[in-house]
Amino acid sequence: MTYLIFLFLIGLVLGLVAVASNPAPYFAALGLVVAAAVGCGVLVGHGGSFLSLILFLIYLGGMLVVFAYSAALAAEPYPESWGDWSVLSYVVIYVLGVALVEGGCQVGWYSNSWFVVDEFKDFLCCEGFSGVALMIRWVGACWLFVDEFFWWLCLLCWSWLVG
Repeated sequence: MTYLIFLFLIGLVLGLVAVASNPAPYFAALGLVVAAAVGCGVLVGHGGSFLSLILFLIYLGGMLVVFAYSAALAAEPYPESWGDWSVLSYVVIYVLGVALVEGGCQVGWYSNSWFVVDEFKDFLCCEGFSGVALMIRWVGACWLFVDEFFWWLCLLCWSWLVG
């Protein structure tokens, strides 16, 4: 089960890279569907099967509407694929960026790693609170404040430029 969730997480990262490289609306929508499917697969692996099903159905309905509008508005006779050099360079940059961030988070990660608790027969834990312990730690709290500060700073700069 752990290997399956690991494969789902790799698929989630690759699906998000496919959306971020955005060669054409058709391929970006396909990457979004893949990311939604494997993200819901991760939820199923952690025991949220009903939540995963509802989220997937609602998310696919919303993506269908967005895909229809984007395909109608941005129809290209020769859309760029992921094999083109311009798009492939973005894919390589995004994958290297994810690898560098993951490598930077690897320091000390072995003692605080997330894992599926269902694999262990003698150890019971409520899965809903598994990530809370990591967020309460000093590093998680610092990242939360840095992220909030960044978005408030972006909002302030945007309002300053517009107004």
